[in-house]
Amino acid sequence: MKSARRLQDLRSVGKATVKSLAAIGITEVEHLRGQDARRLRRRLEAVTGGRVDPCLQDVFQAAIAQAENPELPPDKCRWYYWSKIRKARLER
Repeated sequence: MKSARRLQDLRSVGKATVKSLAAIGITEVEHLRGQDARRLRRRLEAVTGGRVDPCLQDVFQAAIAQAENPELPPDKCRWYYWSKIRKARLER
């Protein structure tokens, strides 16, 4: 069954992110479930042939979290929530 939500309906996901996701074959919210944001970023780098800003990984993580939990608290829907977590892991 196809979700009523579109990628652009997810918080933190704009037109540029939708385009980036489409470049790696992610065109529906359902495609995000079970994905790994870091791997998606690496796939995008392979497709584009260049470095992708790590913050886009955080946007991907926010989108994945929303795809997996439509009732996700609003603060966890924002890319910068995930940025803080990613950066905290790097500091360890």
